Amino acid sequence: MSEVTLSLTAARHLHLAAQGLLKKQRRRPQPEDVLATIQGMSLLQIDTINVVARSPYLVLFSRLGAYPQTWLDDALSRGELMEYWAHEACFLPRADFSLVRHRMLSPEKMGWKYRPEWMTEHAAEIQALIDHIQHNGPVRSADFEHPRKGASGWWEWKPHKRHLEGLFTAGKVMVIGRQNFQRIYDLTTRVMPHWNDARDLLSQEHAEELMLQNSARSLGIFRGQWLADYYRLRQPALPPLLARWQEEGRILPVEVENLGAMWLHTDYLPLLELAQAGKLTATHSAVLSPFDPVVWDRKRAEQLFDFTYRLECYMPAEKRQFGYFVLPLLHQGKLVGRMDSKMHRRTGVLEIFALYLEQGVRVSQSLEKGLTQAINDFARWQGAVRVEIRQRPGELFSAQPSGWEIDAA
Repeated sequence: MSEVTLSLTAARHLHLAAQGLLKKQRRRPQPEDVLATIQGMSLLQIDTINVVARSPYLVLFSRLGAYPQTWLDDALSRGELMEYWAHEACFLPRADFSLVRHRMLSPEKMGWKYRPEWMTEHAAEIQALIDHIQHNGPVRSADFEHPRKGASGWWEWKPHKRHLEGLFTAGKVMVIGRQNFQRIYDLTTRVMPHWNDARDLLSQEHAEELMLQNSARSLGIFRGQWLADYYRLRQPALPPLLARWQEEGRILPVEVENLGAMWLHTDYLPLLELAQAGKLTATHSAVLSPFDPVVWDRKRAEQLFDFTYRLECYMPAEKRQFGYFVLPLLHQGKLVGRMDSKMHRRTGVLEIFALYLEQGVRVSQSLEKGLTQAINDFARWQGAVRVEIRQRPGELFSAQPSGWEIDAA
C-alpha cells in the first residue's frame, strides 16, 4: 500500500469517530448503549465533583444524548461493569477484570492508593470486616459509625473507609453498585465466583499489551507515545511493539499534516477513504467533561487539537485563569472553547460564570447554533429551565446576552 497521508482535520475526525463524538446520535439511547459506549472508550473515569452532572455521567451524555443517569448505576449493579484503578479510578467492562487483576495482587506497587502499613496495623479489624461482609452481605462505608473529632478538631477519615479502600485496591472486595454515588462493596470471591487466579491470571506483560491494544483502538489514530497514558502504564519499548502490530495487521502507518508519523488502528480502515477525501465530516457539538478521554491526556489534546487545558479546581481561586470546573466545548471536530458553570438544581438554572472561545475561533451562525444546542441539551438533561450567562465573548449570543429560557424537551 502506498503511503497514507491525512490532513490534520481528517486525523481529528478519525479520533472523534473512535471516541463516539463525530456525529450526534440520531436514535434514542437504550440501556445497553452504556456498556457499548464504555467498551468503545475502554474506560470511563470517575470523579465526584458535582457542580454540574458528575463526570462519568457527563462523558456518556456527550455521546448518547439525554439518558437517565440511573442507567450507569444499573449497568454496574447488573455486573456489566466494574470499578478499578485504570487511567485513574474508572468504570470498565467487567469482562476486562483479567487486565487489572495483576495490579490487585501487587497492591504495594499502587503508590498512595494502598498503604501496607495501615493494612498491617489494622489486620485484625480488617479481617473482622471481611468476616462481616461474608456473613452479612455487601456494605458501604456509611454503614459504619463515624469517629469523633480528632485532636486537631477536624473529623478524621472513617477507619472502615480506609479499610475498604485498601481491600478494594488489593482486590479483596469489588464495587457492585452505588447508592447516592456511595460505593457498595462485596467480596471478590462472591462477585467473581468462576475466576481462579491459578488458572486465569494473565502475566503483567500480557495484560499490559492488551491494555495498549485497547488504547490504540479507542484512540483510533495515535502517536505511539500516547498509548501508555490511557491505562497509566510505563512507556513500553515502542519500535518493536509497533512493528509487530503492523505485521499482525493491527495498525497502519500514516503521515498527518503538522503531526508527522502516526498510526491508524485497522478497525477504522472503512473510514480511511472518506477521511482522505475530506468527506468524513464532524457535525456534533457537545459539552465535554474535563475527564473525557479526548482531553484527559493534556499533552495529546494540545498536539491533536491545539487545545491547552488545565483543570483548575485544585488551585487557589486567585490563581485560576478560567474557573473552578471548566468544561471543554466541542463543535464540528474542533475544541472551540470552554465554560465555567454550575447547575443550580433547586431553581433549575444553569449558570455560566464565563464562556471563552479559543484564539482564532470566529463567531459564525453555525458556531452559535451549535453551542446553543449543546448548552441547551446539557442544561435540559440536568433539569434546567433557564441558562444564565455572566461573561462571554461580545459577539457570541448577542441577541440574548444574559441567557435564555429553555424550551421543554
